[in-house]
Amino acid sequence: MAEITAALVKELREKTGAGMMDCKKALAETGGDMEQSVDWLRKKGLAAAAKRSARVAAEGLIGIASMPHKAAMVEVNAETDFVARNETFQAFVETLAKLALSVGDDIEKLRAAQFPGSTVTVADHMTNLVATIGENITLRRAKVIAAPGGVVATYVHQALRPGVGKIGVLVALEGTGELEALELLGRQMGMHVAASRPMSIDIAGVDAAALEREKAILIDQAKQSGRPDNIIEKMVEGRIRKFYEEVVLLEQVWVHDGESRVKAVVQKAGAKLLAFERFLLGEGIDRPQGPDFAAEVAATAGA
Repeated sequence: MAEITAALVKELREKTGAGMMDCKKALAETGGDMEQSVDWLRKKGLAAAAKRSARVAAEGLIGIASMPHKAAMVEVNAETDFVARNETFQAFVETLAKLALSVGDDIEKLRAAQFPGSTVTVADHMTNLVATIGENITLRRAKVIAAPGGVVATYVHQALRPGVGKIGVLVALEGTGELEALELLGRQMGMHVAASRPMSIDIAGVDAAALEREKAILIDQAKQSGRPDNIIEKMVEGRIRKFYEEVVLLEQVWVHDGESRVKAVVQKAGAKLLAFERFLLGEGIDRPQGPDFAAEVAATAGA
């Protein structure tokens, strides 16, 4: 019988995409024979994960977990919305979000962490889940925000269960008022962020490259008017202010009343906005056009 070395386990894992413990067991069951081990895994339905890993996974769920002064958010993708309605998959996303609270939002560290209630890593558990569910599953991103002197409020849109849905938002606030009131403002802010898709908290935080692209477009548009350069400059300045009102959170119109600026709402509450994060499921992944979730949130907020 061949010795079951780490190198042998690694080779089998690379061939099949199956979990480390499953590979080790397969080698033990077949006396270390590589080909028989592959067959053993295939019979168990565990080797199929390797074939599925090449498929585009743009559906799935956003998961959020929180504790006092801290919250975590993860995006886990699958191939179809059908899997997102699978209770096992939902529980997996929920568990990952809770795990991120202690491990942090480094994806590689999160993948290497021991999956709660098991003896395997998150990566291996996910591989086993792929074999069980029958679709490619990927842990795409994670974010943890802390506010030691304030609150980190959460909002989930289209929740299939508490803390699990299609859009997730974290909002960190601090202030002199009661934490309960701050938490309420944070939840309202979360709905606003989900609907309005801001790029930054304030003007200073706007991405320089994005601003330059916008300026270049506006200058080109203004020049087409045939106006003098001094008029063009003023036109561009005005349009840049409008751009800020669209993408800067504090400059946006508060979706809950359609009139106030967010900065006025925050100031009135005696609060300070520290940070925010917004995850839209599948954002940036090339896939067929889906529902406009942000429009749905805006409609809900308006109601």
